[in-house]
Amino acid sequence: MRNEAEVPMSDTPFTIPVADRLKRLPPYLFGRINKLKYQKRVAGIDVIDLGMGNPTDAPDPMITEKMIEALADPKNHRYSVANGIANLRKEIAARYMRRYGVHLNPDDEAIACLGSKEGFSHMCLALMGPGDTAIVPAPTFPIHTYSVMLASGNVIQLDVREPEKFLENVAYTCEHLFPKPKLVIVNFPHNPSGTCIEQDFYVELVRLAKKYKFMVISDFAYADIAFDGYKSPSFLATPGALDVGVELTTMSKGFSMAGWRIGFCCGNREMVRALATIKGYYDYGIFQAIQIAAIVAMRHCEEAVDSIAKEYEGRRDVLVEGLNRNGWDVIKPRAGMFVWAKIPEPWAQMGSIDFSMKLLDEAGVAVSPGRGFGDEGEGFLRLALVENPQRLRQAVRAIARCLRPEAAAAAG
Repeated sequence: MRNEAEVPMSDTPFTIPVADRLKRLPPYLFGRINKLKYQKRVAGIDVIDLGMGNPTDAPDPMITEKMIEALADPKNHRYSVANGIANLRKEIAARYMRRYGVHLNPDDEAIACLGSKEGFSHMCLALMGPGDTAIVPAPTFPIHTYSVMLASGNVIQLDVREPEKFLENVAYTCEHLFPKPKLVIVNFPHNPSGTCIEQDFYVELVRLAKKYKFMVISDFAYADIAFDGYKSPSFLATPGALDVGVELTTMSKGFSMAGWRIGFCCGNREMVRALATIKGYYDYGIFQAIQIAAIVAMRHCEEAVDSIAKEYEGRRDVLVEGLNRNGWDVIKPRAGMFVWAKIPEPWAQMGSIDFSMKLLDEAGVAVSPGRGFGDEGEGFLRLALVENPQRLRQAVRAIARCLRPEAAAAAG
């Protein structure tokens, strides 16, 4: 046996051979902004952060009280089950019936997830493989594209801001692509653009799914946040939807339980079973105390959900009206927790990343550049409605001073 000292050492640095799937992921476009935001905060500079849809409101006290109670029970600190405890799945089924008139079998048509993002990612892993193609809405919430890519699938992005045209393009793609797309992903209310649809959109989508034999994943993460009397339709409320697809929901937004990481995937039992198989290998389920608190939330706290939606509506009005008074041309979204704002002239030529850097550096306001959501997002910003009205007015004034000092007095 050779002595270690006799083994020749190489001067060539050792390179970690990461998987090819990681090489398919592009550089993180928000990196520059996050770095500058961090530097400013370390320096003690106030930053109004409208960049991430991270709710700042607390859950209803009844939810946290139940969580504290459940924490005291030693049984809740053991491993749970990967698909969610039975009473939780029954409660999500009851909520679907109450809100959308959808009958779900909680035993095999509903599964609990570590937030909708985890459920979506693992569903793609369960459904997609090399050579498979998914149609994804554009501008694109990054996980919709990269979950498919991480599952070794291919992505076709179709602009979703004109929903009828999106459906026409889905049909055209299915007619002319071989092999046909295996999966179509939809997300309404749409992140980032705020685009909304009515139930007839899903009627046509189900018809196309049955004609061209593709599956559907509906990301319904912003279902609970709607304004001006608008009610977001559920994909699963469409006749035939259970035959072709699933829908993902979350308690992060309407219940202000983002950090709790709890959501659901409901719908087609074969797709739910496929997700359950993946999750059975990856995790031991959500912390049971969280699941118990979630049951109480859905059973007793719907009024709090309505109150949160009303709060977001007021913030929307403050931000949109303030920007428009200062020369922007922003349309009020009907739902969701973001404002999708076209960059005003003459700054549009800067590009959304450099313009976002300008707002952060000179105004102290962090936003998400549209370019981070794909080519179709260029020329826009996404602003999250996560600050209170006073802070949003402060943000409008700071942006006005940064871009048009003489107009600052007109700000909210």
